Amino acid sequence: MQVVLVIAGIYNLLWGAVVILLPGWTLSHLGVDPGSGAAITQAIWQCVGMIVGVYGIGYLAAARDPARHWPIVLVGLLGKILGPIGFIDAAISGVLPWSMGWTILTNDLAWWIPFALMLRLAWRRRPGAPAA
Repeated sequence: MQVVLVIAGIYNLLWGAVVILLPGWTLSHLGVDPGSGAAITQAIWQCVGMIVGVYGIGYLAAARDPARHWPIVLVGLLGKILGPIGFIDAAISGVLPWSMGWTILTNDLAWWIPFALMLRLAWRRRPGAPAA
């Protein structure tokens, strides 16, 4: 669990930094043409990068004791479930291009099982839990 959270933390910090520092480059590689709203599109995308980076700090903190810091893992998993739902809605509505969905694979789906398993273990280790 600790290794997974360290990897998730470093990944999120790096991904967030790239998005913050190179918003236009990352958007163009994801098939987004900001058009006349380039500045606002890039600013919003940079905010996404900041949020992802902050999650990275949380994952690194949680890596010290994943069972104790399960709320950080829970918030991360919720974001990794709700983010793709929001993306699908935006893509179906035509607000975002489907090509942005590639980010869902590495930013969200790849972490569902490890994070769920961490939460399951934390549940089993909670005070008063029956011995397994």
